[in-house]
Amino acid sequence: MKPVLEQVRLGAAQSILAFRYSDESFDAPWHFHPQHELTLIEESTGTKFIGDYVGPYQAGELVLLRSNLPHCWKNQLEEECQARSVVIQWEKGIFAKVPELTPLLSLLRAASRGLLFAAEEVATLITSVQQLPELKGHQLYLQLLSVLLQLSDCNYQTLSENRFMDDLPTEYSDRMSKVHDFVELNYQRKIYLKELAQLVSMSEQSFSRFFSKMMGRPFFSFLNEYRINIAGRMLVDTDWPVAQIGFACGYESLPFFHKQFNKFKGESPSRFRKRHRG
Repeated sequence: MKPVLEQVRLGAAQSILAFRYSDESFDAPWHFHPQHELTLIEESTGTKFIGDYVGPYQAGELVLLRSNLPHCWKNQLEEECQARSVVIQWEKGIFAKVPELTPLLSLLRAASRGLLFAAEEVATLITSVQQLPELKGHQLYLQLLSVLLQLSDCNYQTLSENRFMDDLPTEYSDRMSKVHDFVELNYQRKIYLKELAQLVSMSEQSFSRFFSKMMGRPFFSFLNEYRINIAGRMLVDTDWPVAQIGFACGYESLPFFHKQFNKFKGESPSRFRKRHRG
C-alpha cells in the first residue's frame, strides 16, 4: 500500500488534533505524516501494517507512532461491526526537552518503530484516551501529556524492524501501494513473482531487491506471514476445519501450511485455536 503523505490540518492556533473515526472500514491507505500519532482501536479486527510489520489487530489495542512512520489498519469487511478508533495526532516539539520529560521523549524515540502497549497495563488509561477528542486547548494538551507520561511506564512491543525517520520517495510509495493492495485481493491463490514485477514495471530481480530493502525480508516471506495472520484469525473466528483454512489462505500443501504456521506462531494451528478459545 502507498504510504501517502497525509496533510494533517492543524494550523497556527492548534498543535493537537484528536478525533473519533467510525465507518464500515478503515479507508486510509498506507500513509505517513510529520506528526506523531496515538491510535486506540475501539471496534473491529483485521490486519495492521506498521513500517515493515504486518500482523493482526483487535479491539482495545493502543499503538504509538512516531512521525513519518508509514501505517494503516485494514479491517475484516465481512464483520458485522463498524471500524471505530480514537486518533490523536500532534506536532513534533510541542513538549519541552526538559529533564522532567525525559521518559516521554525516550518513548517517542522508540516509537519510530511503532509501539503496541500491553493491554492489561493500559486498561486504566483507555478512558483518558477516549476523553481526548472532547477536550480543547490547554485541557487537551495537559491530558495528552499525562497519558503519554503514564505510557512511558508501561511495557510495549516494538513492531517494525526498521526505523522510518524520513519521508519515503514517491516512487517507492506508489510501488508498495500496488503490492499491498494486490496481496490483499489475491492471497487466497498462488501468486507468482512475475505478476508483482509486471505490476510495478520492474524486472523480477529488481523487484526482489526493492521489496527486501523496503520490508526487510523477501516477498514470499512477507506473503506467508500475511497468510498465517489471516489463518490465525479464521481459526479463532470460524469453525472451519484446519485443512479448509489452509486452502482458503492460499496453501496448496497442508504440511507446508503447518510448517509456516509453526514458524510464525510457534505452535500448531490446532493448539493455537484451542488456546485462543480457552
